[in-house]
Amino acid sequence: MATVRDILSRKGTEVVSVPPTATVLEAARRMNERSIGGVVVLADGMLAGIFTERDVLRRVVVPERPPGGTTVAEVMTTPVTTCSSSTRIEECAALMTDRRIRHLPVVDDGVLGGMVTIGDVLAFQLRDQQATIEYMNNLVYDVR
Repeated sequence: MATVRDILSRKGTEVVSVPPTATVLEAARRMNERSIGGVVVLADGMLAGIFTERDVLRRVVVPERPPGGTTVAEVMTTPVTTCSSSTRIEECAALMTDRRIRHLPVVDDGVLGGMVTIGDVLAFQLRDQQATIEYMNNLVYDVR
């Protein structure tokens, strides 16, 4: 069975983070620079929260908070739903669907080891299905 470790081996383990003291504006700029939809919030090297586009909309834009004067700590999502590198990909997909989240930090023994997104999971599943289809086609056409 494929696991999160398989996704991370392809995409890498880099995680974009901000401190809780960063402003929403600083975090949004970092997200824009990297073309990503969320960053983890690290306090003293430990996972303290996650800040996503959804947090910007729900907790900053709609309540009309000033992005330059609001810290990420005030509007981040916490507690953070996480997975481990040994979590099966199907479990990640189900967790993300059930919780309606698109970003899942990967934590092993308390250490942040990467981030998977719903896009990563879907891309992995698509590649896996394509490989299966190709394998089945080869079986069918090699038999004839």
